[in-house]
Amino acid sequence: MSKILIIDDEKSIRSSLKEILEYEKHQTVLANDGEEGINLVMQNNFDLILCDIKMPKIDGIEVLEEIIKINPEIPVIMISGHGNIETAVESIKKGAFDFIEKPLDLNRLLITVRNATDKSNLIVETKKLKQEINRKYEMIGNAPSIMKIKQMIAKIAPTDAKVLITGDNGSGKEVVAHWIHEQSNRADQPFVEVNCAAIPTELIESELFGHEKGAFTSANKQRIGKFEQAENGTLFLDEIGDMSLSAQSKVLRALQENIICRVGGDKKIDVNVRIIAATNKDLKKEIEKHNFREDLYHRLSVILIEVPSLNERKDDIPLLADYFIQNICNDYKMPKKTITEKAIDELKKINWTGNIREFRNVIERLIILCDNSITDDDVKNFAHPLWK
Repeated sequence: MSKILIIDDEKSIRSSLKEILEYEKHQTVLANDGEEGINLVMQNNFDLILCDIKMPKIDGIEVLEEIIKINPEIPVIMISGHGNIETAVESIKKGAFDFIEKPLDLNRLLITVRNATDKSNLIVETKKLKQEINRKYEMIGNAPSIMKIKQMIAKIAPTDAKVLITGDNGSGKEVVAHWIHEQSNRADQPFVEVNCAAIPTELIESELFGHEKGAFTSANKQRIGKFEQAENGTLFLDEIGDMSLSAQSKVLRALQENIICRVGGDKKIDVNVRIIAATNKDLKKEIEKHNFREDLYHRLSVILIEVPSLNERKDDIPLLADYFIQNICNDYKMPKKTITEKAIDELKKINWTGNIREFRNVIERLIILCDNSITDDDVKNFAHPLWK
């Protein structure tokens, strides 16, 4: 059921629309004129607005402009008389979802309302998903090393500088990459991730650059690679230290020229992506072993960010514990559990070789196995190395 505002100076039109929409299980609110409609929009949340174009005091186009200023995401359907088609078309240009001509056609009305409410629901779902993604990649901590990273991100995010993130497995390199993207000028464009360690050497080039039909035995159709998928956005090359030398040379060329070629093709394709790379390896040592190209390293490391291990910032454990308890309890739809100070002290004693990833798993285990309050005995029993 959607909450729909009807703005029309004709009582008969308002009554007809109210009857039709409430029969379809929608909730309706009525406004006699544009001024009343604008006030209602300022005071309420609507899923859809139906607005007449020809009204006294303030006409529908002015109302539409005000609604867009208040909340540009509310779909507005304009209602036009026979002589107002040009005005109706103009309203579409100014942001209206659609317009319906008088006299109202029932089928046309219901289809348009359904399409508009579907759009409204999609916007809400998209917002929820984005909030979930942002929550998943929130950077928690007040340790000096974390504050330094946050300050650096604030400086570098608005630029297109390439970034190389280093740190142990599970320390939060992916979180840093997401933060850079979300604070960049490319935030509304794709964030595309490639785990270079998880893709077989023979497939990494196809994964990154795509391939043409027939390029190899199983290439039954053309495939768009990650570089093209990330166009105008950010490409995150995770665990780049595991990339083959052959793929490294092609990545280097792409970074130098902003041009790629799909596997099996000779067409040059311009690409516009920001590169963020991450690794848990010491790339300088990998260069000495001839496992990593030195020129690629220098190309990637315009900005270097080293993410500390959890063992290096144990003072953040109380914040992290509260954050994960809140989120995990929400996910399980259970009341938030508490944790005692002695339990926090026990968590600080643990050698967190798996870093934040391991810490989250332990907190989830404690939430599942413990009573409403997590105690130091619970930590000793369930976070002990025998449980790892």
